[in-house]
Amino acid sequence: MTKDSTAALEAAAGERILVLDGAMGTMIQQLSLDEADFRGARFADWDRDLKGNNDLLNLTLPDAVGDIHDDFLDAGADILETNSFNATRIALADYGMEAFAREINETAARIARTVVDRRRDGRPRWVAGAIGPTNRTASISPDVEDPAARNVDFDTLGAAYREAAEGLIDGGADLLIVETVFDTLNAKAALHAIEEVFEARARRLPVIVSGTVVDLSGRTLSGQTPEAFWYSVRHAAPFAVGLNCALGAEQMRGFLADMARSADTLISAYPNAGLPNAFGGYDETPETTASHLGAWARDGLVNLVGGCCGTTPAHIEAVAEAVAGVAPRKPPRLERRMRLAGLEPFVAAA
Repeated sequence: MTKDSTAALEAAAGERILVLDGAMGTMIQQLSLDEADFRGARFADWDRDLKGNNDLLNLTLPDAVGDIHDDFLDAGADILETNSFNATRIALADYGMEAFAREINETAARIARTVVDRRRDGRPRWVAGAIGPTNRTASISPDVEDPAARNVDFDTLGAAYREAAEGLIDGGADLLIVETVFDTLNAKAALHAIEEVFEARARRLPVIVSGTVVDLSGRTLSGQTPEAFWYSVRHAAPFAVGLNCALGAEQMRGFLADMARSADTLISAYPNAGLPNAFGGYDETPETTASHLGAWARDGLVNLVGGCCGTTPAHIEAVAEAVAGVAPRKPPRLERRMRLAGLEPFVAAA
């Protein structure tokens, strides 16, 4: 997490398509861990079930998390995401573990940082502090009987995101990624909190913002199109913006292309390994995923590619091979206009 790290990241992104890692959750599921594994000795007497709290494994099975990171680096990943997708005090409340949010984020970043720093092959790699959307939504009522109801507010979200960002930065993250955004107001709370952290520390890191289109309607859960989503977060001047999760590459392409046409910054994309099967698993082969992302690269749509749910090191290896040697997308130079968004984008006439 240095100025040199940021400069190296920006330089690398200008020269080639960078490769993100794959699905931490998928790899953890393959370990077939039991309740005792999640608890470890430290939380052996915890009063709630902890199985499924993947972020807690940073504290109880750090070597297992590190091994997954290592596998993705071996596959060709340039950027590792920390195992911290649900490590906000809002999401951790399901397990009664709000007090451990900052420690989990910092430890997650330290594990990834250690794995990256062990590599002595001269190839630069980076740690992305992953910040998920939480399991609350600031824009949508959880009660169909009361459209005005909310189960979280902007300030509460901001405080949780601020704590997570501070932990990730202190753990050694080179950049932050606000990902799987289904509610743009949640993302705005995250970006506002991150900006406060940067201002307080008089230091900035690159930030990626990645939304999720929830179905073939081509909209986020809070109703925005990809272009409208971009206009809503453009003020944060992110290093990259893009889409992840929810859809496989075949279904995502058109929506990503819409964003690529309107975004004057880098584009990231890490789709699922196809659509889930009847059992909630993912059947798309590495070759199929790579063929799609390779085509996106050759068509000039992307700057960073990787995988979300269902993607393994084999998927990332195939993707890395598919985009190797392909020139990265060049962000368009857009005419200066007023660009606004509700659910739809609005561009004022010249």
